Amino acid sequence: MTQTIFTEADVTSLRASFDAAGQGHVFTFWDTLTSEQQQALYSQLVELDVARVNQIYDTAVKSVAASASAQAATVDQLPAEVCESVLTADQSKIQEWRDLGLKLIAEGKVAVILMAGGQGTRLGSSAPKGCYNIDLPSGKTLFQLQAERIIKLQELARASHNVQQDVIIPWYIMTSGPTHGPTYSFFEKNNFFGLSKENVFFFEQGKPITLRFASVAERGCVPVNCHKLNHDLCVLHPYLGTLPCFTMEGKILMEEKHKVAVAPDGNGGIYHALHNKGVIKSLKERGILYSHCYCVDNCLAKVADPIFIGYSVSKNTDCGVKVVPKSKPEEPVGVVCLRNKKYGVVEYSEISKELSEKRNPDGSLAFNAANIVNHFFSTEFLERVLTIAHELEYHIARKKIKHTDLESGEFVTPKANNGMKLECFVFDVFPYAKNLSVMEVDRKEEFSPLKNAPGSGVDCPETSRRDLLAQNLRFLKAAGAKVVGDETLEVEVSPLVSYGGEGLESVSGKTINSPATILTVEDLATVIS
Repeated sequence: MTQTIFTEADVTSLRASFDAAGQGHVFTFWDTLTSEQQQALYSQLVELDVARVNQIYDTAVKSVAASASAQAATVDQLPAEVCESVLTADQSKIQEWRDLGLKLIAEGKVAVILMAGGQGTRLGSSAPKGCYNIDLPSGKTLFQLQAERIIKLQELARASHNVQQDVIIPWYIMTSGPTHGPTYSFFEKNNFFGLSKENVFFFEQGKPITLRFASVAERGCVPVNCHKLNHDLCVLHPYLGTLPCFTMEGKILMEEKHKVAVAPDGNGGIYHALHNKGVIKSLKERGILYSHCYCVDNCLAKVADPIFIGYSVSKNTDCGVKVVPKSKPEEPVGVVCLRNKKYGVVEYSEISKELSEKRNPDGSLAFNAANIVNHFFSTEFLERVLTIAHELEYHIARKKIKHTDLESGEFVTPKANNGMKLECFVFDVFPYAKNLSVMEVDRKEEFSPLKNAPGSGVDCPETSRRDLLAQNLRFLKAAGAKVVGDETLEVEVSPLVSYGGEGLESVSGKTINSPATILTVEDLATVIS
């Protein structure tokens, strides 16, 4: 039998705090639980600041009500002065941004932060989403594609600025509970895809534990427990990485008699994880001034994009965002805009039909900046985020939530939405930026998300594969190659050969037979007929 670590007085005190908050029902089955079950429930409840949980719920509900009643008056277009587009900017300006970005990378001032906590459940995979193979001819996974882009960019930065020593772009990979171990093991098994393991960091969102390094001693970083780092942080978000699920009336749902129903609190938890797990400390120790942050499921993500880095720094940006033009008014994406005169994102579930269809005089959509979860942050901004964490508002998602009925004690699988989950997103810090800037990029070059199961036809493995191979084909044609073969003209160009279409001069005026897989610079010669 498991020995309990609480006293009767502890339980009485904890119970009183939940009663005072109107959430005392979480103890409904306490007297019928085994000692092991009581221990499990107590351990979960003692981590919850129930008053703060209620406050999060109340603020979220009021925010939704306010948005619904006054949306047209509080949502405005972005100011022109904070926006630029690579689709219309002069090539000389784009080159200036690229040169500045490469210079900063060469000086060791840029890092990459990857949000990779997603599982491949919807894809029919039990592995982390980054381990997914989109069926490229090379068989490369999303993780490998992104690792190789970092390697190539390090080489480009070193060559462009004649740096003698190795150029390093540290890679910080945020995992989740289910993906942390498998992700680290996957990298270890694949020898970190050619990167130096001392420059690849793994940290888990959610649990108050530490960065997992290949070797802590090699990195000179001391593991930090969030309770020792900053007690107030744990009060603000007491059950890091998750929040309780609620009934429509704001009561905490019980998944089992001894277990509160919880759900991930959104990718906005990245900011707390960066502090809790020692990432900010590591960035400062390494002299990193700027970071590129993105999601693992985009096979076209330009990791540490020097154009984006250079643009953001040239604008004195502390928080930047990449967007793509919306494909149609009803496209289910959030749009970057002004909310209550502050920078923010209106989710597709929140925007009215009238606003989504509103047009400018030239016929373009007024709210056209589709958010693709691709961001630039200054280290100073990431450090400052902690001071405004308590002000962030949570978003409501109404869901079918499995739970235990408090009267019958029976487990219920609802057929209709019966409760709500609360989430905080990475973009919820936008209103607190001193200087936010927005860069519009070409969707076909930079955004092909992997969300849905094979065969779905939209945002699925087949579309990711199609979009990446189509981009590689454009690289070769832009370099002057003629590609011949069957109708599909499938050619894969490894990121180790070309990061963004550069370095392919040798194919100019030559014919390449499709299908072809170009994994090394030497392969360029073998595919030319």
